[in-house]
Amino acid sequence: MKTFGKSFAMLAAVAGLSLGLHGALAQNLGTVSIDLPAETAQLKPGPGLEAAQSHCLTCHSADYIYMQPPLTKEQWKGVVTKMKKVMGAPIPDNDVDTLVQYLMSQNGKK
Repeated sequence: MKTFGKSFAMLAAVAGLSLGLHGALAQNLGTVSIDLPAETAQLKPGPGLEAAQSHCLTCHSADYIYMQPPLTKEQWKGVVTKMKKVMGAPIPDNDVDTLVQYLMSQNGKK
């Protein structure tokens, strides 16, 4: 029990110090901005490219699509549905199949 008590006290102290530093930095620095490198990857041509540009690239890079393992149509539909329902991507229902078609043309499991 003594070890747990000491560990908990140390964790609480570190958390308090961290929160204090964060607050102090926020007050002293104000708004902080960073420059990200320019996007170099682009989505390749295919059926549904415009829908993919509109809906996929708002959250992640084109590289993200191409680094995924090849997926089946059902798996890509699951990914798009997850992005819409779980992650909150504003994908209209009528664009889901279009996105799946595009993703299959780019990285579909043969």
